[in-house]
Amino acid sequence: MKASVLLLVLLTACACGTSPTPAPSPRQPHITWQDFHGVRLPLSDADGPRVLDHDRAQGFTRTRQGALLAALHIAVRANSQWGPAVFEPTITEQVTGPDADRLLEQTRNQYEESRQEAGLSQGSPLGKAFVDEEAYRWESYTPDAAAVDIVSAGPDPRGTTVRATTRIQVVWHEADWRVVAPLDGDWSNMATELKSLDGYTPFEG
Repeated sequence: MKASVLLLVLLTACACGTSPTPAPSPRQPHITWQDFHGVRLPLSDADGPRVLDHDRAQGFTRTRQGALLAALHIAVRANSQWGPAVFEPTITEQVTGPDADRLLEQTRNQYEESRQEAGLSQGSPLGKAFVDEEAYRWESYTPDAAAVDIVSAGPDPRGTTVRATTRIQVVWHEADWRVVAPLDGDWSNMATELKSLDGYTPFEG
């Protein structure tokens, strides 16, 4: 299954004119939802992100909810869709692990290929991406490291809704959560197509 059908690279495949289905929000206090170029992401007054600047998101609490929010916000921003002004500092500063450099290399290559195909100038974002974050399932959590499976949905090129679950790992480092780069810098190694939400906790709202 190609990465373009999966959670994070699903963003690229969904950069079309299809209107997104409103995303549900989690069963947590003080949660609001922000539209991030077509992707709706949750914000928490209690758990972060505390800093939103130049399409970056930083500052999450050392809690289960903070880890979940960090996994979503950082992983979504570590994508070629938004251009190098977003994905370069996000990966450089907020992604860790032995394959972080490989992730940056692959994201740069994906961006350049898509940019040239679209005839865009260097540095331009590739456009909106309509993806809904639908549900999650914890694999593990400690105050130092966590792993969570996140379900995303969006239209494929035929207009059919596709779902994928991607495992995102985070670690607590230098007073904030960092996403661990996927194996070989390729999110398809961490993602699978999903047919049922059984066993997952929906983001409600």
